[in-house]
Amino acid sequence: MGERTTGQQHGARPLRSLVRWLISDAAGSTDDSAADRIDWPRCVPFILLHLACLAVLWVGFSWVALAVAVGLYFVRMFFVTGFYHRYFSHRAFRTSRAFQLVMAVLGCTAVQRGPLWWASHHRHHHKHSDEEPDPHSPRRRGFLMSHLGWFMTRRNYATQWAYARDWARYPELRWVNRLDWVPAATLAGGLYGLGAWLGHAFPGLNTGGWQLVVWGFCLSTVVLYHATYTINSLAHRIGGRRFETGDDSRNSLGLALITLGEGWHNNHHHYPAAARQGFYWWEIDVCYYLLRGLEAVGLIRDLRPVPDRVLHRRLVGKTDGTGGSTAAEEQRDAAEGHGAPEDTELHRARDVRPAAQRRAAP
Repeated sequence: MGERTTGQQHGARPLRSLVRWLISDAAGSTDDSAADRIDWPRCVPFILLHLACLAVLWVGFSWVALAVAVGLYFVRMFFVTGFYHRYFSHRAFRTSRAFQLVMAVLGCTAVQRGPLWWASHHRHHHKHSDEEPDPHSPRRRGFLMSHLGWFMTRRNYATQWAYARDWARYPELRWVNRLDWVPAATLAGGLYGLGAWLGHAFPGLNTGGWQLVVWGFCLSTVVLYHATYTINSLAHRIGGRRFETGDDSRNSLGLALITLGEGWHNNHHHYPAAARQGFYWWEIDVCYYLLRGLEAVGLIRDLRPVPDRVLHRRLVGKTDGTGGSTAAEEQRDAAEGHGAPEDTELHRARDVRPAAQRRAAP
């Protein structure tokens, strides 16, 4: 009887793992010894999406398919950077409750889990950046775990509600977060319908339903994945440093171009609350330009600027890292800069002094 029960438990594990992929609230316990190991059954959909890209060999090529793939890459990159990151993670601007819901749904089409999951883990990262609790620190975990392995572990499946209390009070956001795969599946279905219609109405375009699904959803999403992941894995390894941030964050033009501005990562870790990450006009930040466009048409408002005092504080190589800031301003910016309200764990600001000063402290 005991052997049968054990066998049933082992057989149920893959099913439970797949259910957790569809319903994020069913993440399971993170207290066991396997919490930091990759849960391979849970990763089956992620792996299959990558394998589906090989179907380009069967569905063929068309200029329509390529245009849809490129267009959806950039549009959904903006949803991730502008909505998931600058709004839900750092509250860098304000909007209506209705458009807040729209942003949450659109962000889910990038297939990077729900907005509250994304924001909570990102806020945790800022609190512990490149310290031992940081799950995707290249310094601590290596390239592969910081690039993609970290979110495949059982510990990081669940939303960290201590870092998302401000959003948890909206029931509609909790539902979107719980069923984050629905907008993505709707997008895939819409692409199939669009391709089937184009193939029938305009046969000269040489496209079809499955071709748009493979190019516009599968291939575009996988490229979007790995471009986004570079901010965790490469933006703490390559590029220059303007500010002493207490971590390894760096600025990279190349990463900024493929992520619509996220590559100015050292700037961002210096003052996370700003709506712009390119602090100067020559630092290209396409996401910020698009946010300004949404502000111009009235969909969002109150984009948070970069205070002048922030630009001259904690510069690398300067003996006086305060830039003239008072102790009160330093403390206020450390809290405000995270963009999270006081009832979240993130508001307990991390020590951002230069490494040498932290080591010398008693």
